[in-house]
Amino acid sequence: MTEAQAGRRRLDLHVPGIHCAGCIRKVEGAVRALPGITHARVNFTTRRLSAEWEPEKLSAPDIVQAVETIGFEARPFAASDAAAGAPDPASRRLLKSMAVAGFAAMNIMLLSVSVWSGADGATRDLFHLISAGIALPTVAYAGQPFFASAWGALKHGRTNMDVPISIGVLLATAMSLYETFNSGPHAYFDGVTTLLFFLLIGRYLDSLMRDRARAGVATLLKQSARGALVRAPDGGTEYRPIEAVAPGMTILVAAGERVPVDGTVLEGASAIDRSLVTGESLPEPVAPGGELLAGTLNLDAPIAMKASRVGEQSFLAEVVRLMETAEQGRARYTRIADRAARFYAPAVHLTALVAAIGWLLAGAGWHQSIIIAIAVLIITCPCALGLAVPAVQVRAASVLMKRGLLVKDGSALERLAACDTAVFDKTGTLTLGRPVPAGQLPLGRGDLALAAGLAARSHHPLSRALIAAARAEGVTPTAIAEVRELPGLGLEADWAGERLRLGRLDWAGAEAGEGAESLAAADQLELAFRRGDAPPVRIPFTDPLRPDARAALDRLRAAGLEVRILSGDREEAVAAAARSLGVEHYSARQTPQGKLAAIDALAAEGRKLLVVGDGLNDAPMLAAGHASIAPASASDAGQTAADILFLSDSLMAVPQALETARRADRQIRQNLATAIVYNVFAVPIAVAGFVTPLIAAIAMSLSSIIVVGNALRLKAPE
Repeated sequence: MTEAQAGRRRLDLHVPGIHCAGCIRKVEGAVRALPGITHARVNFTTRRLSAEWEPEKLSAPDIVQAVETIGFEARPFAASDAAAGAPDPASRRLLKSMAVAGFAAMNIMLLSVSVWSGADGATRDLFHLISAGIALPTVAYAGQPFFASAWGALKHGRTNMDVPISIGVLLATAMSLYETFNSGPHAYFDGVTTLLFFLLIGRYLDSLMRDRARAGVATLLKQSARGALVRAPDGGTEYRPIEAVAPGMTILVAAGERVPVDGTVLEGASAIDRSLVTGESLPEPVAPGGELLAGTLNLDAPIAMKASRVGEQSFLAEVVRLMETAEQGRARYTRIADRAARFYAPAVHLTALVAAIGWLLAGAGWHQSIIIAIAVLIITCPCALGLAVPAVQVRAASVLMKRGLLVKDGSALERLAACDTAVFDKTGTLTLGRPVPAGQLPLGRGDLALAAGLAARSHHPLSRALIAAARAEGVTPTAIAEVRELPGLGLEADWAGERLRLGRLDWAGAEAGEGAESLAAADQLELAFRRGDAPPVRIPFTDPLRPDARAALDRLRAAGLEVRILSGDREEAVAAAARSLGVEHYSARQTPQGKLAAIDALAAEGRKLLVVGDGLNDAPMLAAGHASIAPASASDAGQTAADILFLSDSLMAVPQALETARRADRQIRQNLATAIVYNVFAVPIAVAGFVTPLIAAIAMSLSSIIVVGNALRLKAPE
C-alpha cells in the first residue's frame, strides 16, 4: 500500500481468477461500490487491481474483502505476478478432462449400442451398471470445470453458462442411476459423457487461444536490470539490488550491459543502443552530460553515470505503466460469444423450469416431468454456442499459420475484423530494420577486405552490414591484429605501415589522433573508410522498405482502411518513406508516450485502430490498438504486446490477416445463427415431451458437428 496524490491511499492487488471482460466488470463494480473509492481499474494482462481511496472512509482490508465476497481471490501484488508468463494451468486440466470424457463416451456408447439393439433383462441391467461404473468417476472428474464455476456463481448470487450445464449433467446422471437400480429401460450415461466431451472441446479451444495472449508485460521486465554496480564515496564498488539504488548514486555500466536506471553520464564516452526509445537501430554516441534511460544498451565502452530516476520513476517502469493503461480498452472488449451468453443462461433455466411445472400441472408424474426438464437442459446446452467462436478462431489461426502468421489471441480476430485505420511504425516494420549498402560498394576488393576486417571487430549494425555485403561479393575480411575502437567515432588499426580507419566521415577524414573531441552525431546512415593518406571513401547505407510494402498498404486502402505512420525515426527518413508508400498522414521523432497519445487521440475520434510495430518503444501503442500485428523480428515486448506475429519479411501478411479475420467474423456469425435456429426448433420439441435425454444429447452433438464443419470451410485469401 502506498500514498497516492491529494492524501489518498493506493493499493495494488493480484486477482488471479480474472479470465474475461465479465470478471473485470464484476471486480471493478464491487470495489467502486465501496464508500471513499476514487479509482479502481483492473489490468487483464497482469490481473492487477489498482485502487485509490480516501483513508478516513475505508481501509485496505475492506477492499480485499469486497473482492473475495464476489468469489475472487485477492492478495498484494508483487513484481513476480507481472513476470509470470507460464500458460494457465487450467488449460492443462481442461485437456485432461476432455481426454477422460472422450474415452468414457466411446466406451459407454459401445455398451449402449447393445441396449439399442434389443438387449433387455439382466443383460441390459449389467450394461447399465458397467456404464454407471465408467460414467460416475468421469462426471466427477471431467465435470469439475463446470461444477466449480457454477457453484462459485451461485454461492455469490450470480448465474452463468455453467449453471444450466451442471444442472443438466447432474440431473441426467441422477436419473440414470435411478433407472439403473430400478431395472428401468433407459439410462443416459452415454448422453452425459458425450455432452461433457463436446462442451470440453469448446472450452479447451477457447482456453488455448486465451493462453496465447497471457504473457503481457512479462518479457518487457526482462529489459530491466536486477542490480547495479555502485561506486562508494571512498572509491570502492559495491553491487546492489536495483531496489537499493537511490538517486544521486554513481553507477558503473560496463560495455555490453543494460543501463539499470535513468541518469546522466559522468565519465567516459560510448555508443548507446536506444532502439527501445526511438525504434531506430543505429546507436547514438554519448559523452559526459548525456542522458541515459533505463533498459538502453551500452555498446562500446565502460561509463560512469549519476542516477536520477530509479524504480517506479524510471523510463522502463513508465513504459510498463503505459502498456497496462493501454490494455484497459482491449480488456473491456466484449466478445460475441460473451454477449450472447449474457442472456442465454437465464433463458435456459426458465425454459426447463416451465417445462417441468407445466407437465406436473398437466398430470404427468414427477419422473416424466424431470426427464423432460433434463431433455430441455441437455438439448439447449450451449455446445454449438461454445464451439461457434473457438472452432472458427482455431481454424483461422491454423490457416494463417500456414501463411506465416501466428495468432496469439483468438479475440483479436474479432477486433481485427472491425478495424478501419492502420497505424504503422517505420523502422523494422515498413522497412526491414537491417541496414544495407546503398547501391554498389565504392571500394575495390582489396580495400573492401581491409574495411571488412576492421568491421569484424565491431558489433555496430553498419559494421555487420558491411561484412555481409563484402561476403555477398565473395570478399573475405582481412585478419587485422590490434584493432582499436574509439567510442562514438569508429575503428582504426595499423596495417602494412598504413593507418586504417573505418567510422564517421568527420573522424575518418581527419589526421590520425584528431577528431576525438567532436562527438556530434550525423543524421546520415554512412561509414567512411580511409587507408593511409588517401582521401576517405564514403559508404552510404539505407534501411530499405520491405519489397511489397507499397502493395500491402494499397491492399489495406482497398479494404477501406486509412493508413498512417508513427515513427521515432528522423523527420526526413519518415517523410521519404511516406512519399514512397503514398501515405499522407505521418509523424516522426515520436517517443513511446507520444505514440500512445496519438493512438488515444485517434481512438477518441471513434476509430478502431490496427497497429503494426516492432520495437519495445512500440509496445504501448501495440497494446492500445484495437488489434495489433508485429513481425517476428520484433523486440520481446513488441511480440508480447501484439495479437498476431508474421514470420516472413513480406508485409502482405497484414492485409491477409485482415481479410482472414473478416471471413472468420462472417463464419462466427453464421455459426451463432445456426445455434439459434437449432434451439428455435429443438426446444419446443423437447418441451412437448418428444425427446429423451439421449436423443437430446445426440441432437446437441449434431449441432456441434455442423458448427465445426462450417468452421472448416474457412480458407485464407491469396
